[in-house]
Amino acid sequence: MDRQQKLVPHLVVDGAAAAIDFYRRAFGAEEVMRMPAEDGRRLMHAELLVHGTKLYLCDHFPEFCTEASGEKKVAPPPVIGGTAVTLHLDVPDCDEAVAKAQAAGATVTMPPEDAFWGDRYARIRDPFGHAWSMAHRLPGAQTG
Repeated sequence: MDRQQKLVPHLVVDGAAAAIDFYRRAFGAEEVMRMPAEDGRRLMHAELLVHGTKLYLCDHFPEFCTEASGEKKVAPPPVIGGTAVTLHLDVPDCDEAVAKAQAAGATVTMPPEDAFWGDRYARIRDPFGHAWSMAHRLPGAQTG
């Protein structure tokens, strides 16, 4: 097993099978594996490769992910009312990547623009509430 990647995002969604389909269409994700739950509807765990990087995801299991106080420990963005994380993709062509994600069902929250730091940069929200940014380096921009 390749242990080179030290940080793997693990997304919680409502509808993990649909999320896998979206990530395939939007980002060219490859499914590595999925582990169905006993109920036959939800996924306990799935692993994808997005641009060669691991991404884990699972369905929301509120019966297992709530504190006794009612506080949500792990829940998808619509349940918690937002997200504190943006997942970033370095892509060959930001405009093309945004158009592909939008065609797959993403909402563009910031159209592609030339950013002051030397990237062509944009932001989207996937149909499951997760925030994503994507960028490519502008020609002639200094690398940091």
